[in-house]
Amino acid sequence: MAALAPAGVRSRLSILIYHRVRARRDPLFPAELESSGFERHLEVVGSLFNVLPLSEAIRRLRNGTLPSRPACITFDDGYADNAEVALPLLKRHRMTSTFFVSTGYLDGGRMWNDTVIESVRGAVGDVLDLTAMGLRPFAIASDADRRATISALLSQFKYLQPAERDEHCAAVREASNAAMPDDLMLSSEQVRMLHAAGMEIGAHTVTHPILARIPIDVARREIADGRDALQTITGTPVTLFAYPNGKPGSDYKGEHVDAVRALGFDAAVTTSWGVARIATDPLQLPRFTPWDGTASRIAMRFIRNLLMPPAAVS
Repeated sequence: MAALAPAGVRSRLSILIYHRVRARRDPLFPAELESSGFERHLEVVGSLFNVLPLSEAIRRLRNGTLPSRPACITFDDGYADNAEVALPLLKRHRMTSTFFVSTGYLDGGRMWNDTVIESVRGAVGDVLDLTAMGLRPFAIASDADRRATISALLSQFKYLQPAERDEHCAAVREASNAAMPDDLMLSSEQVRMLHAAGMEIGAHTVTHPILARIPIDVARREIADGRDALQTITGTPVTLFAYPNGKPGSDYKGEHVDAVRALGFDAAVTTSWGVARIATDPLQLPRFTPWDGTASRIAMRFIRNLLMPPAAVS
């Protein structure tokens, strides 16, 4: 691994991205990461890499002083299980992470995709009839049916304008008549707890819009207001940003990179796979997810990612 990511100016920085770490296996999403799987990831990462705080890694990437095999861990969105499940495991393995938080969902809020997921999860019967909102009836007789329905609805709603997307989510919720959880996302106190534990807090907008689909002035407010809210909560500057959804060119564009730069962020991360090199734009850093379950497959995923050519950027 050191040959692929040597120390100094030729180093390659691997940045991992996670979202949720569930306390236990979710029968609706059996492949999603839960506590034992995340701990296995940390064991593999710890054996292969030198894990650094993202802010330190970016600073050392710029000046060519990274150690060999450098890596960072990040989380997006701000789920409560980041504090409840992931944090104790990170502390046990003496690793740090950066948590990118969408502030509009703190303290009992719920992201739009979770409204869809929990509506389909809690719907009763074999069919969820959405014909009243111009869609078709969806099968929900089995967990596999519900997964397929969730995937179809999320794909259909993701790139709608935020107001239209929220209307569709509300209609699905009404059709399902399912009870909605209010504890999926972090509380402000949990954000402070992460910060006090030595974890980094980064901005991820207020309402997690696809920036390329909203007016640029609205996008700037989303970026700035999310940062300002986190600075108020933690009492410290927030200098790191994650683009929602994060695909260069489709989810964000050059004007959004310019906005992030003008707001004074030190670095920003995308969801484009690959590694960061000394010449990589610090406001468009690639990240990847090692979804695999076994140590050998996780290691192979890391190697494949290290060998990727520099990512195309916006």
